[in-house]
Amino acid sequence: MQKNSVSAENNQRYQGHIARKRFGQNFLVDTGIIEGIAAAIAPQSDQCLIEIGPGLGALTAPLLARLGQTGVLHAIELDRDLIVRLQKRFGARLILHSADALTFDFRAFAMAQTVAPARLRIVGNLPYNISTPLLFHLLSCADWVADQHFMLQSELVERLVASPGSKAYGRLSVMLQYRYELDKLIDVPPTAFAPAPKVDSAVIRMVPRPLHALPTVDWVSFSELVAAAFSQRRKMLRNALAAYRARIDFEAVGFDLARRAEEVAVSEYVALAQHLSAD
Repeated sequence: MQKNSVSAENNQRYQGHIARKRFGQNFLVDTGIIEGIAAAIAPQSDQCLIEIGPGLGALTAPLLARLGQTGVLHAIELDRDLIVRLQKRFGARLILHSADALTFDFRAFAMAQTVAPARLRIVGNLPYNISTPLLFHLLSCADWVADQHFMLQSELVERLVASPGSKAYGRLSVMLQYRYELDKLIDVPPTAFAPAPKVDSAVIRMVPRPLHALPTVDWVSFSELVAAAFSQRRKMLRNALAAYRARIDFEAVGFDLARRAEEVAVSEYVALAQHLSAD
């Protein structure tokens, strides 16, 4: 597992490997936290697990131990030096994919499994610099995913789980809460990593909502509407959503424009997007 450091320090060596800042490498070393994460994931041998950025294998090892002798773990790693180390350490039980997680086709991977379509369990300690784009990338294949367990910057986790009315509640909160059930699991201090980042981290569980339970909405319209609402979050929505007045009768649908974007629940944004689709 690896984490991005925001410090200006030079690359540092750990277990004979130089932590590369361009890959966002800070390695998780706290055994108590590592075991806590593995226990929260609780993998089973018949499940399809894929780890993003296994690093030096801190989480990989306890996950494989829990998978038993017959279980295998897939992993996506960009650093070729780490791939060589991981192959030597774990052998055939760790199936490595030399790729960038931001462009990896998780949907195609799921369909290619022996028992297709597989329901993926995705885990990883995500570098700060790719966390948000990767979360949006994974949205496109959420219907192939059983759950996701990620280590993220604590501030980002707070944004993901934020409730309407809080300062942390924003576009990311709305988009991800529409698609997932989100639960913050574990707080992780900088001292749990080598080298230590200058920010706190946290582990989050993300479980895609069943398709039959999702309100039908055009994703593009929904995304554009939410983006417009939060583009002027200090102003009332009568200003931020002014361009939509010709398409939505806000008064008729009972939507109060005398609010700011962070005061509106996910369900209300969904209802507005549905009105757009019906237009």
